[in-house]
Amino acid sequence: MKPDSRYWQHCLDALDVSPFFAALDLPVKQEILELFTYEKASKRDTRISEGDNQAFYLVVSGRAKVSVYHPETGREHIMSLLGQGDCYDVIPLLDGEPREAVLTALDDIEYLTTPLSTARKWLFDHPEFNKTFLPYLGEQMSEMAAQIEDLALYDTESRLAHLILRHITSNAPVHGLKLINDLSQETLAAMIGSVRVVVGRNFQKWKEEGILHDGKGPWSVHNLQALIDKTGRNIEI
Repeated sequence: MKPDSRYWQHCLDALDVSPFFAALDLPVKQEILELFTYEKASKRDTRISEGDNQAFYLVVSGRAKVSVYHPETGREHIMSLLGQGDCYDVIPLLDGEPREAVLTALDDIEYLTTPLSTARKWLFDHPEFNKTFLPYLGEQMSEMAAQIEDLALYDTESRLAHLILRHITSNAPVHGLKLINDLSQETLAAMIGSVRVVVGRNFQKWKEEGILHDGKGPWSVHNLQALIDKTGRNIEI
């Protein structure tokens, strides 16, 4: 992207709220932005990463999901959600080995992309970037560890409650309940290793118990402590 692009400032604003780039000085942000290409995708578009697992992405606006699929049944597991300022994929920046995952737009989305080789070279040429890169990588690894713990140790109701609380308690500016509170029950189920009917049953139960707000449009948490109790863990808000 060139500084005279009509999208230059718009994309620079996305870097300003990204936990991956926000702490960098303006000249450094401008340098990295020149390495990216600006792209758009429509809601439900899977072509963001289609045929290209050697690229690095940054969301400018909208949301995307990162999914893996069973090769025979087609069953989906959503590994993470990406919002404004979020990046994918961070781990291959270290080992050069891309993950087999599919990026799907959940909204009409704008994003930046650059080859992994370009991003890796820039990273290694600027070791001062580690002050930002390492904490972001740690956050991603913690999220993966939480998913593994949930799937191995907790039932569906606990996993669903914990998913919601992780979005409530996140401090990163690009995260929050707004990332998930208008998603379908089928999508939420794919995030916790369950199915739509089970998530729907839990939602109905929580509405009857006054935990979730029972109104039209996006749902909201009405009784936070009761939701915490559903996780079966000691969690402080």
